[in-house]
Amino acid sequence: MLADAARTVDAPDVVIAVSRYGERTVHRGGVAPAGPVPRELLRYELGSASKPFAGLLLARLVAQDRVRYEDRAADLLAPGHPVHPAVRAITLRHLMTHTSGLPALPADFYPQAVPRWSTDPYRGYPADRVVRAFLRARPRHRPGTRWHYSNFGVSVLGHTLAAATGTPWEILLHQQVLGPLGLAATLLRPGPADTDATGHRRDGSPVPALDPGGFTAAGAVRSTPLDLLTFLEAHLARPPGPAPADPAAPADQTLAAALAEVVRPVLRRGWRHGHTHTLTWFRHPSPYGPVLFHAGATLGQQVFLGFRPESGLAIAATATRRVRRGVPFVATAYGLLTETL
Repeated sequence: MLADAARTVDAPDVVIAVSRYGERTVHRGGVAPAGPVPRELLRYELGSASKPFAGLLLARLVAQDRVRYEDRAADLLAPGHPVHPAVRAITLRHLMTHTSGLPALPADFYPQAVPRWSTDPYRGYPADRVVRAFLRARPRHRPGTRWHYSNFGVSVLGHTLAAATGTPWEILLHQQVLGPLGLAATLLRPGPADTDATGHRRDGSPVPALDPGGFTAAGAVRSTPLDLLTFLEAHLARPPGPAPADPAAPADQTLAAALAEVVRPVLRRGWRHGHTHTLTWFRHPSPYGPVLFHAGATLGQQVFLGFRPESGLAIAATATRRVRRGVPFVATAYGLLTETL
């Protein structure tokens, strides 16, 4: 079944990794010959699938009473700085749930990005520029009234949490999420030689590694399919019966509380508000109970993460080309999650 699904994805490298209550199956495929390093051991660029990591970090800091969801971002990021009243009202929850009223990207992002849109659009927009753009923003809608997907907002969240804790984002994420969950192969920057997957354009040419600039919280995570399964498994309920001894289970109750928090629906969105959204996951109904998922893409790679809490199923799928023709990559992975396994 996984092989059939992988064959529909026109990409040099494809990995579909599945876990059901911790029992794993991994399929490797793709139209290119396999390299010296097994595909499931390479790190892939997650793009927007980095956001569940940011959401879990926020939930854990809240569980530790270090911040609150209703804290105002501008007050934490730049106390006393004059901002528009709508910006003053934006909370950490608004930023994470895409209800801040901010656009997808700052307006002044595009002039510097367009000349290198197909190679390196984010590098020229560093962290301090993201913060300045937020402090002078004029939100399109009153915070909390509309859902609008925003890399800008989640990036501001990352800088705000770093300011609130006095800890750089990369260190904070490692201390609070990556380290406690045992995600040793997950990084926020390129790893040593031959450890990262190479993305490709439609014509097969390689794409340079992503430099996220100041948008680190929104899209900088790189991880292996096996680490991604570990991350997803942490969100899943255990099978019925006595809980087995699990040395990998989170010992810190704030992490357990955060994992429970991020699967809870917090708002409705979509056509006729038919879909729900948690703090960080898209949540849809299925014949097997609710499914939670998030996809991501960079210039030359795509990733899909999803799980079904009620049946202990998790899927991490990666591809080293953005697949737009034929059967789309995300639709293939989503179909496995909602219809067949």
